[in-house]
Amino acid sequence: MMNNDVLRSVRYMLDLSEGRLIEILASTGTIITPAVMSRYLKKEDEADYMVCPDEVMANFLNGLIFFKRGKDDRFPAPEVEKRVTNNVMLKKLRVAFELKTEDLQAILAAADFKVSEGELSAFFRKEGHKNYRPCGDQVLRYFLKGLTMRVRPKKG
Repeated sequence: MMNNDVLRSVRYMLDLSEGRLIEILASTGTIITPAVMSRYLKKEDEADYMVCPDEVMANFLNGLIFFKRGKDDRFPAPEVEKRVTNNVMLKKLRVAFELKTEDLQAILAAADFKVSEGELSAFFRKEGHKNYRPCGDQVLRYFLKGLTMRVRPKKG
């Protein structure tokens, strides 16, 4: 899934301003201008659209962990991945929102996507592990949809 899509999805889910997104990135030492953030948030077919690089996305996800859980100087900052896959995004979002396996299954089920515990755990294995399974765009899309429904329930 495109980094920009995840960035837009998290922004909507948590009702964050562009300024807040920039602050979240700044908490990891990544400084970007409001103009660049605005370009990351545009859709692919809009003028001035800019692809969000993996390094920025990795730092944003680490910053999101700090934003949601707080920053503890006793623990080292999470590593910044060179390549951000759907599996990495799923892992970081799981940590940021403090989700257990049951939570993940409930979130996916709420978005009409059933997954077994074994299938789910395969997404969190290290690449190269015999039970590792790449997380597809569809799974991540359903996860973000379900998480949004959980975090930002419809009113009325």
